[in-house]
Amino acid sequence: MHPLRCKAIASARLKNDKVDAAILAQLLRADLLPEAWIAPLDVRQQRALLRHRCQLVRLRTLLRNRVHAVLADYGCDRPGSYFTAPGRVWLDGLDLPDASRRVVDDLLVLMDALQEPIDALDQQLVAHARGDPRVKALTQLPGVGTLTAQVIVAEVGDTTRFPSARKLAAWAGLTPTVRSSDLTIRHGHISKQGSDWLRWILCEAAQTAKHSPEFAAA
Repeated sequence: MHPLRCKAIASARLKNDKVDAAILAQLLRADLLPEAWIAPLDVRQQRALLRHRCQLVRLRTLLRNRVHAVLADYGCDRPGSYFTAPGRVWLDGLDLPDASRRVVDDLLVLMDALQEPIDALDQQLVAHARGDPRVKALTQLPGVGTLTAQVIVAEVGDTTRFPSARKLAAWAGLTPTVRSSDLTIRHGHISKQGSDWLRWILCEAAQTAKHSPEFAAA
């Protein structure tokens, strides 16, 4: 069942389980119950793996930002990264108060602990990508790397269910909302419906692609 389309067909002021069940029964009886595509198990498993990897990286970024915040309190900064080998030596040599030193050291330990599963996932995902022609095709586009392509493939699933590229973009929530009255048509922000993960990764790819010579002028 597609919740959004169902709501559009039969919206009610009074909402409770009894009313909702009656409406769903009526739609089913009239063969008007909108259906949603359910990804097969292998696609759901690949999504879970990729989302897990993304969440681990986000957690690592959170820890890195926390280190930056602690050092900013004491005006500590360096031109390069804090987390390369020279950066770690620089961090170890900082004269910080005991509590702040403990915070930084604990954050670094957590970051190191996260790096191991991230590296293991990367190896597994890269090995899986080698045998997927869809990933190979997508990586020919500016801004799309191997992991980005895998997220797109997993989140979209079966592309044949979309009759056009615009339908796919609408499903991803990347098409503008439209309000029309008589001859007046207004376009608003993107609808932000559909897969949050697909919308996020496509926006990330666009941010990278805009630096490509093909798009830099625009």
